[in-house]
Amino acid sequence: MKLFEISNYLDTRVPLAFQEEYDNCGLLIGDKSLEVHSVLISLDCTEAVVDEAIENKHNLIISHHPLIFHGVKKIIGANYVESIIKKAIKYDIAIYAMHTNLDNIHGGVSFQIAKKILLQNTKILKPKTNLFSQLSVYCPAAYTTEVQNALFASGAGRVGDSYDRCSFLSKGMGSFRPLEGAKPFTGSIGEESSSEEDKIEVIFYSYLKSKILSTLSDVHPYEEVAYTCNEIDIPSPCGSGVIGELKTKMTVNDFLKHVKQKMHCNTIKYNLVSNKKHIQKVAICGGSGSFLLKDAIAQDADVYVSSDFKYHDFFDSNNQIILFDIGHYESEYFTQQLIFDILKENFSKLAIHLTEVCTNPVLYY
Repeated sequence: MKLFEISNYLDTRVPLAFQEEYDNCGLLIGDKSLEVHSVLISLDCTEAVVDEAIENKHNLIISHHPLIFHGVKKIIGANYVESIIKKAIKYDIAIYAMHTNLDNIHGGVSFQIAKKILLQNTKILKPKTNLFSQLSVYCPAAYTTEVQNALFASGAGRVGDSYDRCSFLSKGMGSFRPLEGAKPFTGSIGEESSSEEDKIEVIFYSYLKSKILSTLSDVHPYEEVAYTCNEIDIPSPCGSGVIGELKTKMTVNDFLKHVKQKMHCNTIKYNLVSNKKHIQKVAICGGSGSFLLKDAIAQDADVYVSSDFKYHDFFDSNNQIILFDIGHYESEYFTQQLIFDILKENFSKLAIHLTEVCTNPVLYY
């Protein structure tokens, strides 16, 4: 199995276009022609994880957190990132990261927390916007099915995880006059002509635009294809965080015990809110989630489960929402299994292993 086969699959299965602007996902180290024998999955790519890969002959590490996050200007072993890069290159180990793109997809990190703590009716807490484009193209009726199928195969017409091959057709009459030098599909040079046409309309993720327009150009029978393509601002099925509901209400103490047991937490930092004695509506974000605090309040959640809340974040809850800080590692450790499952969807025979190294740098006493 070549490295480019794995990276190309992951780049599209968990689109790199969904990562946040500050992030650095995808293939970080490695020759794409590398023959991958075995994969090691971890939350973080630490030196101990690289040593584990060397010892067990894994030559691809896939981590949730990117090893290379800030700019690297030298590789001289001056810090832990440089040391890991040197060792990975020396032993020909590729490194790939799936971070905020994995957070933002439907079914991603926060959805996995929701599943673990048994939430129902889950949806994105803060959907991403400006991710979709709409294509409208005019086509002779005899070619409509062929053009539609080609667009669908390129990724158009897919809406979330529940529907694909979505389009809208309308019929009309197109008119034109071919000029000197044209090679019209129908009609004669210098003569006004008309032709019955179908108008095909599809939406797609904007990052697929160049691929879809290239496909349209290849499959459409007209010399010059008549189309419009514009970004549209509609809620997307991906974004930050998740909100859902417990099947039955719990007291705050019972929910603390429930989360601690389901998420394997050593401790939970939390606050109390005078008018919230019971928990039913729950907001979630894996990793550092303070940026979604206002969204959780706006959605009228009883509690917001995340990590890395600062002292003043608890004041910023304004006595409107309970905050559970369960720890960064604790909120994401199961992401390793999620990455494993995504790989196995397409590479059932590939040797894939979860790290035996606990990469959590935080200890509790």
